[in-house]
Amino acid sequence: MTRDEATKFAAAWAAAWNERDVERVLEFFSDDVTFVSPTALAVVGTAAVQGKPALRAYWTQAMGRISSLKFTLDRVLWDATASELAIVYLSDIDGRAKRVSENLTFGVDGLVVRAEVFHGVPA
Repeated sequence: MTRDEATKFAAAWAAAWNERDVERVLEFFSDDVTFVSPTALAVVGTAAVQGKPALRAYWTQAMGRISSLKFTLDRVLWDATASELAIVYLSDIDGRAKRVSENLTFGVDGLVVRAEVFHGVPA
C-alpha cells in the first residue's frame, strides 16, 4: 500500500462508518482479526474482540446504543515497512466529540488483521 492508497482507504473506511454500514466496514477486516478498544470493554465486557463474527456482534450492539455518528478524518500515518496505518479522526457520537486514533495492521492479503483504538479527551 502506498501513502495515497492509505489515504483512500481511510476515506472509504470513514464513509462506511458515517453511513453506519457495519457490513461495509467489516469488508476491510480479516476473518481472524483481533480488535482492541476500551469501548468494546464497555459494550461486550472484553477489550479484545477476536474474529469477524464477534466484531460484527460488538459493532451491531454498539450502533444500537447511539443515535448519531460522524467521523471526520484529520490525517493518516502510514508505515509501509510494518504495514501499519493510523487513522486520526474526530469522532462525534451523539454530540460528544473527541479525537481518536485507529491503528490498523494489514496482512499480506491487504485486510486488517489487528486493530487498536485510542480515545482522546473530549474536543
